[in-house]
Amino acid sequence: MMKQLVSILDGNTFLVSDRRGDVEPSYDFPTGLFSFDTRFLSTWLLTLDGERLHALSIDDAQSFRTRYFLVPGEPTHYLDAKVSVIRNRAIGGSLGEELTVLNHSGREMQFTVRMDMGSDFADLFEIKHKGRKKGATTAIAGENELRLTYRRDAFHREAVITSTAPAQVDQGGMTWSITVGAHQEWSTRLHVATMIFGARGEDIRATTPLGGTRSPEAIRIEQQQLLDRAPKLGCDCEPLAGAYHQSLNDLGALRYESIALGVRLLAAGLPWFMTLFGRDSILTSLQVLPFLPELVPPTIKVLAGLQGYRLDDFRDEEPGKILHELRYGETAGFEEQPHSPYYGSADSTPLFVVLLDEYERWTGDAQLVKQLEFAARAALNWIDTYGDLLGTGYLWYQTRNPETGLENQCWKDSWDSISYADGRLPGFPRATCELQGYAYDAKLRGARMARLFWNDPVYADRLEREAALLKERFNRDFWITERDHYALALDPDGRQVDALSSNIGHLLWSGIVDDTRAERVANHLLGPRLFSGWGVRTLATGQGRYNPVGYHVGTVWPFDNSFIAWGLARYGFREEAGQICESIFSASRYFDGRLPEAFAGYDRSLTEYPVQYPTACSPQAWSAGTPLLLLRVLLGLEPQGEHLIIDPAVPAGMGRVELLDIPGRWGKVDALGRSRTAEDNVRGH
Repeated sequence: MMKQLVSILDGNTFLVSDRRGDVEPSYDFPTGLFSFDTRFLSTWLLTLDGERLHALSIDDAQSFRTRYFLVPGEPTHYLDAKVSVIRNRAIGGSLGEELTVLNHSGREMQFTVRMDMGSDFADLFEIKHKGRKKGATTAIAGENELRLTYRRDAFHREAVITSTAPAQVDQGGMTWSITVGAHQEWSTRLHVATMIFGARGEDIRATTPLGGTRSPEAIRIEQQQLLDRAPKLGCDCEPLAGAYHQSLNDLGALRYESIALGVRLLAAGLPWFMTLFGRDSILTSLQVLPFLPELVPPTIKVLAGLQGYRLDDFRDEEPGKILHELRYGETAGFEEQPHSPYYGSADSTPLFVVLLDEYERWTGDAQLVKQLEFAARAALNWIDTYGDLLGTGYLWYQTRNPETGLENQCWKDSWDSISYADGRLPGFPRATCELQGYAYDAKLRGARMARLFWNDPVYADRLEREAALLKERFNRDFWITERDHYALALDPDGRQVDALSSNIGHLLWSGIVDDTRAERVANHLLGPRLFSGWGVRTLATGQGRYNPVGYHVGTVWPFDNSFIAWGLARYGFREEAGQICESIFSASRYFDGRLPEAFAGYDRSLTEYPVQYPTACSPQAWSAGTPLLLLRVLLGLEPQGEHLIIDPAVPAGMGRVELLDIPGRWGKVDALGRSRTAEDNVRGH
């Protein structure tokens, strides 16, 4: 499956180009050089003697470095190119690109090399919504330097481009008139510094530009250190090994340093979500916790530090609420978008409590639980106050900002993701089923922390009672007897939104499902309507809005499947969990080990490979975390006090799975699992 676009990234700075390495102005997709939500290059186009170049090969094995091997004209089987060009590109806070022109002929040759350069300084939201700039852009040509500047009041961004070889510089780019001897080469190094001076002077001091640079070697060392700290996987299943290695690489590449906070966080995904997301960051942290626990505390602390403390309709902010999304661009800075930060998710708040408790269970870091007691209590209080919009004991959502706020504030946050079975959309507020599971889990975990670390057994008892009542009420109100499954949601009148969806899988990992109904939930998840053979679809076939290439209405999301597998295993359905593990790992082979945000929900019998969703983010943090959580499921890893329980259940055909040096409060331990053979089954019988 040929990739039409090529990306390199280092944290929040990334470049997306075509397969020649070129960038052309586009408002259809975020191509260009980006840093902290601003596009610093919208034009970066190379020609040789006025001709565009064509790619022979691309080396993009490393996330932060790419090499393009190019020739002018259309390469053919009967014409040998007399000249070729290599673009060696690396990113590390800024962009560096070495251009090399190689003369393969036996005589001296002259060439005109031209790089068109330009920036629209577009905000990512302007690209997504095809907006236009309100400030002024200037281009100043200097000696071997082009300075592109954008100003709007105190909002100031610059791209400063320099060349090591003498160049003719104009406002639209640089030109080199070169002579290259027979079988010789010419090169220049270009550097693009991205300068960030602040939005309204708030994120950093307006007098101090942020435009740091890291060498490719420094990035390589940092990423290698991350790989070295992770548990070592040995296995017979090649797709599992490839996905695990790729996931660790992608998680390393997605780490970025916050402008204002000075800590390393995980960005949610390239290209649209290269920033902190409450829900995404929490779920990714849960996935990576058994493997790289040190990545988790910065996320927990930052989310606690930015916890809502007031009522702000524009930002959907409420006291105790955990943020949804934090942006640094122009539209957020001038409050044209509410993302500074924005609080429009109903699930990030209970999930924050879940993560804090799960982190302590793995690491034994009681100090962090004590330090964040106030934040956790505030989050639990939000569930029962602002979260319960109708006073029914359920967690509901409805945006306070109908102009720019998100309509759907669950993980399926597209406009049409929550529907009745016949395709109709319910009114607001909505109470989706998985939100109730998260609230239930948060209360039980809050009770554990209150009893063990906050010295408040009365509060713990109260939370446990509330959780028990919620579970009882939920199993009464959400269960659709005639369809034998849980409702996707309740509408404002308390009626069941009766579509069959993957959301019911999240109920299993939260533990809110009544034991007598768990098998029926598992049967639906692995049944032909939801399970495509490549994974569980977001919406079942036969539902009114089902579309195998619809964003949340029929596609398969790897992260969704990882939590569904975790839930199945929790209720003892290890074989079914293994089916999901096998399907996702099999799918990963067709994406070179890098699981995308989503792929099409076509049945596996229809396609010999999973069909790519056209605008899926890749890499994406919770997709990168998916193989890690699936590994936890396969090996049955579960912390219990000072010990790690290991109870493997490896699907047939997967062979040996060995994970060494699993970190936690127990030090480091090893886990080994092996799929049963036919001979084992005979002996066992």
